[in-house]
Amino acid sequence: MAVNSFREDEQVKSQGKWKVIVRLFSYLKNHIKGVIGVLLCMGVTVAISLVNPLLIESAIDDYIGVGNMDGLLKLGIFAMVLNIIYIIMVKVRMYVMSLISNQILLKVRQELYEHIQKLSFAFFDSRPTGKILARIIGDVNSLKDVLSNAVTTLIPDFVTLVGVLVIMFLKDWRLSLAALCTIPLMMVALFTIQSFSHKRWHDYRKKSSNLNAFVHEDIAGIRVVQSLCASEETKETFDELTEEHKDSFINACRIADMFGPAIDFCWGFSAMMLYLVGVKYIGFPEISVGLLVAFGTYINMFWNPIMNLSNFYNQLVTNISAAERIFDILDTEPDIADESNAIELPDIEGAVSFEHVSFTYDEGTEAETKVLEDVSFSVKPGETIALVGPTGAGKTTIVNLISRFYDIQKGTILIDGYDLKEVSLHSLRKQMGVMTQDNFIFQGTIRENIMYGKLDATEEEMIAAAKAVNAHDFIMKMEKGYDTELRERGAGISIGQRQLIAFARTMISMPKILILDEATSSIDTHTERMVQEGIAALLKGRTSFVIAHRLSTIQNADRIFVVSDNGIIESGTPAELMEKRGAYYRLYMAQVV
Repeated sequence: MAVNSFREDEQVKSQGKWKVIVRLFSYLKNHIKGVIGVLLCMGVTVAISLVNPLLIESAIDDYIGVGNMDGLLKLGIFAMVLNIIYIIMVKVRMYVMSLISNQILLKVRQELYEHIQKLSFAFFDSRPTGKILARIIGDVNSLKDVLSNAVTTLIPDFVTLVGVLVIMFLKDWRLSLAALCTIPLMMVALFTIQSFSHKRWHDYRKKSSNLNAFVHEDIAGIRVVQSLCASEETKETFDELTEEHKDSFINACRIADMFGPAIDFCWGFSAMMLYLVGVKYIGFPEISVGLLVAFGTYINMFWNPIMNLSNFYNQLVTNISAAERIFDILDTEPDIADESNAIELPDIEGAVSFEHVSFTYDEGTEAETKVLEDVSFSVKPGETIALVGPTGAGKTTIVNLISRFYDIQKGTILIDGYDLKEVSLHSLRKQMGVMTQDNFIFQGTIRENIMYGKLDATEEEMIAAAKAVNAHDFIMKMEKGYDTELRERGAGISIGQRQLIAFARTMISMPKILILDEATSSIDTHTERMVQEGIAALLKGRTSFVIAHRLSTIQNADRIFVVSDNGIIESGTPAELMEKRGAYYRLYMAQVV
C-alpha cells in the first residue's frame, strides 16, 4: 500500500489562511461569557492607557507650568489609583484567558483523538504513527498562544490604535500625519514577509513530523536495532533528519525575524518626522511642550500595539500551518462508516457468505494491488474454516473484510443474510473476536488487559476465559496474580504468555464469529496443545476462521480454503484435499518432508 514514510514530507491540503483562522477562532464562541469578561477588563485597561498621556499633558501645562503643587499631588494620586486598577485588570484578563485557551486546546485535542479513532485501517496504513502523534500533541500545543493572544492582544491593541488615532487627530492633524507617514511602507513590508514566511513554517512542520515519526519507530524497534548492532545507522538517519529539521526552522525564523526590524525602522522614522514637523515647521508657541510630550507618548502607544499586532501576526503565520494540519485530519472522512440508514445487527448465528467479492488495495493509485477477484463461498453457523496459502495471497484480507475493516469494491458480504454495509459497525464488531499473532498488550494489570475485551465482565467471566485458554495457571503463579502490572507491549513476560493473555481478552467477549490469524504461532508446542483444548470447547457452536501456516494445527477444521491467485483455488475437508493431491497436498507434503 502507498505509505508516507519518515523520509517523505506529508501533503496537507491547503484550505486558505483566512478560512483556517475563522475556523480556529470559532472555538471561542463556546466560552462567550469568559471572553466578554476579558473584554470588559481590557476595556478598562485600554481606557486607562489612553488617559495616561492626557494626565501627563495636564500635569506639565496646567500644574507644573503654573506651580500648582497641591493640584499636581492630587492628580498624581488619581493617576496612581487608575494604574493600580490597570494592573489588577491585566492580571485578571491573563488568568481568565489562559483558562479559556487551555479548555479550547483540550476540546481540539479531544475532537482530533475521537475522530482518529473512527478512521479506517487505510488511514493508519498510509503513514507512520509518529506523524499522527505529532499532530495530536505538538500541533495542538502550538495553538495555545495564538488563541490566548487573539483576545488579549488583537482586540485591545486594535482598540488602542483606534483610540490613539482619534485623540491624535483631535489634538493636531498635522502632527498626526507626520507621525503616521511610514504606515504604507510598513504594510508593504509585512505583506511581503508573511508571503514567504507561511510556506517556510509549513515546511518546518513537515520536517518536525518526519523526525517525530523516525524517533517513534526507532524506539518501538529498539530491540531489533540493538540486536543487529544498527545503532550507528540509526544515528546517521537521526542526524540527517535533525539537520533538516534545524535548517527548516532557521529558514523560517530568518524570514519571520524580519517583522521586528521592519516595524522598528518605521517606528523610528515616524518619531523623527513627528519632532521634525513639530519643532521646525510648526514650532512654539503654537505647539506647547505638553502637547509635544503627549504626542511623543501617543506615538509610542501607537507603535507598541503595531509591534504587538505584528508579533501576533507573525505568531499566527508561524502556527497557522499547525491548525491546517489539525483540520486536515478532522476533515478526513472515514473510509469505513455507517450508512445513514444503517440498522443494528441482531444477535447472529454466524452464517457468512461472500458473493462475487472483489477487493483492491489503493484502487486508482500507482500502488494499486488487486488481492481478491470474484470470490464466492458460504459458511454455515458453527463451521470452522481454515485459510491456507502463500504469504500475500489474501487470507488476512478475507478475515479483515468480514470484520469490515476495509470496504469491498464489488460484490456483497452477508452475515446471517445481512449486508455488512447496511448494519452499524458497532453492532457487527461487538459480535466478533479477532486474535492475531501480534496482539498488543496494554500497560496495566493482567486483569485490565483481559477485561478490555468486555469492560462489564464479572470476575467469574474473566477467570473462565483465562481458564479456557489455559492462562489461569501461569497467571496465578505470578506474585500478584491477575493484579500483576504489565509493562508496555507486555515487556517482562514471554511471547507465549502475551499470546495467552490476548487469547483470554478475545474469549471473554464470547464472540459469535471468531477469527484466529496465526494466533498460536508464538506458543510452544506443549502450550499450544493446552490452548487447542480450550479453543475446541470454546468454538463449539461458533463460526470461526483460522489462518495457519502450520497445517498440523488445522486438521480438525470442517473445511479448508486454499487461497491463491486472487481467490480460493481449492476447498474441502482435510481428507478430501489430501485425496485430490492438489495445492493443499503439495503444501502439506512440503511441511511433512
